[in-house]
Amino acid sequence: MPAIRTDGLTKRFGRSIVAVENVSFEVERGEIFGFLGPNGAGKSTTIDLLLGFLTPTSGEAYLLGREVSARSVRVRKRVGILPEGVPPYARLTAREHLEFVADCKGVEEDIDELLADIGLVPAADRKVGEFSKGMTQRLRLGMALVGDPDVLILDEPSSGLDPTGISEMRELLRERAAAGATVFFSSHILSEVEELCDRIGILNDGQLVAVDTIDELRAVAAPETTLSIVVGNADCDPLDVLAAHEAVSDVWKDDDRFCASVDRGEKASVLAALENDGITVDDFSVDEASLEDLFTAYMDGNRRAREVES
Repeated sequence: MPAIRTDGLTKRFGRSIVAVENVSFEVERGEIFGFLGPNGAGKSTTIDLLLGFLTPTSGEAYLLGREVSARSVRVRKRVGILPEGVPPYARLTAREHLEFVADCKGVEEDIDELLADIGLVPAADRKVGEFSKGMTQRLRLGMALVGDPDVLILDEPSSGLDPTGISEMRELLRERAAAGATVFFSSHILSEVEELCDRIGILNDGQLVAVDTIDELRAVAAPETTLSIVVGNADCDPLDVLAAHEAVSDVWKDDDRFCASVDRGEKASVLAALENDGITVDDFSVDEASLEDLFTAYMDGNRRAREVES
């Protein structure tokens, strides 16, 4: 049973605004799932629907096997939430916030240990109104972690964090996922998503345009990779050998390196072809499409599809 599931999830505001349309996906237990999309794509609306903050126009959302609108108090206690743009209370301390959440959930929590996990021990008893944006975000993440939830739903969790804070957040989320928690988060920092996530979903104009691992998305959207080679002894021109290979679509020279655009699954055969023609390969590197490249490709593909439909 997946930890999160949506089936045809749709949300309209009035007659003309379709924020989310027919969105269906599943997130497994223990999985870290990144939810991507440009501003206005419908990411926050989808999260609000998952949390029951909004009622879908049609379709269903499920958390831990229960339909969201009917989920019990027991299920709510098993979900940690970091919503975007909801500030903590300025007059309470960090410790008081964490104690308050634990009390609301009816759970025992080692507050000092959690404060250490989120890096707020020195500021534990300061009022939150004195906090920087990064410290506030650390506290909000800590509030989501209270009670060791089975599902974490985080909207832009790294917002306001410095590089150290982002690194520490990643490690916390990896630890929780390794212990069996499901992590679902939206982010506009693609490098963060690429490093952290098992799978991603890409939303554009309210529609889910891709769901898969980054490697599988590369295989579809960027089937070629760049192979950069340094040769030693050569009985013939390496560019000629590369250009003659059926898996190579383009070749060029970059200083002392011979480069080729190669089908992703054929890198070994291209290197073997060079060796077979008496060319010694001293070194090589592979340049894969970045998540930013994939994101752009899927956005462009979705835009062209809509243009054709219209």
